[in-house]
Amino acid sequence: MILTNDLRRGLVIQLDQAPCLVLDVSFQSPSARGGNTLVKTKYRNLLTGQVLEKAFKAGDKVDEADFERRKGQFLYPSGDGGVFMDLESYEQYELGEELFAPVQGYLLEGAEVTLGVFQGQVVSVDPPMVVELVVTDTAPAIKNATATAQTKEAVLETGLRLQVPGYLEAGEKVKVDTREGRFVSRA
Repeated sequence: MILTNDLRRGLVIQLDQAPCLVLDVSFQSPSARGGNTLVKTKYRNLLTGQVLEKAFKAGDKVDEADFERRKGQFLYPSGDGGVFMDLESYEQYELGEELFAPVQGYLLEGAEVTLGVFQGQVVSVDPPMVVELVVTDTAPAIKNATATAQTKEAVLETGLRLQVPGYLEAGEKVKVDTREGRFVSRA
C-alpha cells in the first residue's frame, strides 16, 4: 500500500487489477474550509495502453503493482512482433505488435531495453532514452540555406523516419530521443 500523497511520476500502481504507470501528479488545495486536498493523477494502463485521469483524496491508499523492471535485450523481429530476452533469467519473450510497434524504430538487434514485468508477463518495453542510428537515406545537403533552420526527412537504418537538419547526409550517425522521436545531435 502507498499513500496518494507519495505518488510520483514513474511509479507503477495497481488500479482495477491492472498495472498503471503514473505519468503526472498534481495536488489541488481545497477552496472551502474542511475540504480535502485532491491528488490528481494521469496514468497509462500498461495492459491496454489507455491514458486516463483519476482524482484521489489526499491520504487515501492505493496498491503498488506487482511490477518489476528488468534489463532485457532485443534479439530479432518476428512477424509483426519481436523477440526479447531477460538478461537476468535468460528467458525469451515473443511480444506482439501492440508492444513492439511503438519501439521498433529505435531498436537494432542486440539493443538493451528495460522490460516491464507484471505477474510474470511482459507488459512494457522501454528503449534507452537516446539511441544512435545511421542515416540510410535523405535528400542531398541543402546549399546556401537561409538563417532559419532547414530540416528534411531522413530514413534511419531501422526504417524510422524523422526530421533532421539540412546539413546531414546518408551514412552519418545520429542520436535520437526515443521519448519524443526527434533528432538530438550527430553521434
